[in-house]
Amino acid sequence: MRKSFAYLAPARRITIRETSDLDRPLHSMLGLNAVVDAMAGQGVGAEALFAGTGIASQAISDPEARISHRQKIALFGNVQQLSNDPAVGLLAGQRQRLSDFGVYGYALLSSATFGEAIDFGIKHVRLAGPVIEKSFRVEGKVAIFEGHGYTDLGPLLPLVTEFWFSSMQMLISRVLERPFEALRLQLPYPAPASAAHYEAILRCPVSFDAPAMQWQFDARLLDLPLPNANPITAEVSSTFCSRMLEAYVDESPLVLTIKEICLNAVGGLPRAEQMAERLHLSTRTLHRRLFEAGTSYQNIIDGVRKRLAIEFLERTELSVGEIAERTGFSDVSNFRKAFRKWTNQPTTYYRRPG
Repeated sequence: MRKSFAYLAPARRITIRETSDLDRPLHSMLGLNAVVDAMAGQGVGAEALFAGTGIASQAISDPEARISHRQKIALFGNVQQLSNDPAVGLLAGQRQRLSDFGVYGYALLSSATFGEAIDFGIKHVRLAGPVIEKSFRVEGKVAIFEGHGYTDLGPLLPLVTEFWFSSMQMLISRVLERPFEALRLQLPYPAPASAAHYEAILRCPVSFDAPAMQWQFDARLLDLPLPNANPITAEVSSTFCSRMLEAYVDESPLVLTIKEICLNAVGGLPRAEQMAERLHLSTRTLHRRLFEAGTSYQNIIDGVRKRLAIEFLERTELSVGEIAERTGFSDVSNFRKAFRKWTNQPTTYYRRPG
């Protein structure tokens, strides 16, 4: 079980840092639908928006597509150049839907309390593909989100910041099922052309030219029960994501990338041909590189299926048939055979006593 956030030490700090490899395609594309929709409202199509990024415009409708940190920065550069609305970042963030964040979003929604949602969210924020490094801490009666590592963004900093805070304000409001009102927002840059929109959209006082980037809110909200709390969904999502991410630490960047894409896949795990396309490789090159890494694509897929199947067996009441379907098997008997091959145990070994 995830620990209650109420038991964290008051000054505890959790910091999430970006990968040192800016070209690894680890970021989800789903949250960027809001940007594409906002720009479409200005008459700017996806093809123009993705020009020069190395990403096909069709990828925005593909839930399995991934984008690197550098490509995401190039996309925001296009937004800034092509937009005729200085508040586009703020307005795009308000278009966010919970489903845009995939399993990450539903894990937040099903958490028991707001504090537990933040605890999970900040630890797994890599799944949401942040551009700015984040940390979270509690100081007395004030909870603080803080941004770091943003100096290299240069003139893109206001746009990227506006989109992130607006997106988070919308996501938190959907998790709480009520408007989220912070105490204050402090930003380390001069008031931009869109400054007049900040307080209305972000629902809190905003100050510019601050020494740090901080979003502060009442720490008492951390103990607030969430209206859509679901312990089974929350536990499965949290445990599965945590175990998968922990298992990647010592693996090659390519294997790590493939597993993270599979972790966030919607509508079934991708075939090798689909994965190669996502990674801008030929299928032959993908198989060769995995062989050099000491594994195969099928081994990676089987490992993901095994972990997911065990989580469902141990932590849900789904039938074996439903678990077989959710792990990519059309036939229950084939799932049982594969599961015994993976674990040397029948499915009943992992089914919690009822």
